[in-house]
Amino acid sequence: MARIHARRRGASRSKRPAREEAPEWQGLEAAEIEETVVKLARDGVKTPVIGMILRDQYGVPDVRLATGKKLSDILGSNGLTPAIPDDLANLMRRAVHLRTHLIEHPKDLHNARGLQLIESKIRRLAHYYKVEGKLPATWQYSPETAQLLVE
Repeated sequence: MARIHARRRGASRSKRPAREEAPEWQGLEAAEIEETVVKLARDGVKTPVIGMILRDQYGVPDVRLATGKKLSDILGSNGLTPAIPDDLANLMRRAVHLRTHLIEHPKDLHNARGLQLIESKIRRLAHYYKVEGKLPATWQYSPETAQLLVE
């Protein structure tokens, strides 16, 4: 599969083993995992970091196999989903940082093009989340609102 903004193929990566159930060596039960996820989310830990903490500190290789639910579903059932999804927030954070860089260095044309590409990804992803119902239909990306949301 080719990349969105380049004419080359993506880097090859290792894949997770195909499993259908949680491994028997996993130490926590499904209820304990859900409690840990909720506790970490209430402490302000972001969703990808929760997955890494569960993997590295608690020995849970895959939350979905262990509990039967995705991490975002567990957070949603407890009312802890973020207002803006993590991937969209990360792209907005990148755009804000790049915009501040371009204020200091206005002749940096390569990063100006990079900002255009990031903002087009933001708009494309925002459209997807509007269709899925994770963002309100009236939500619109603007650099000013991104600046306020990221800070």
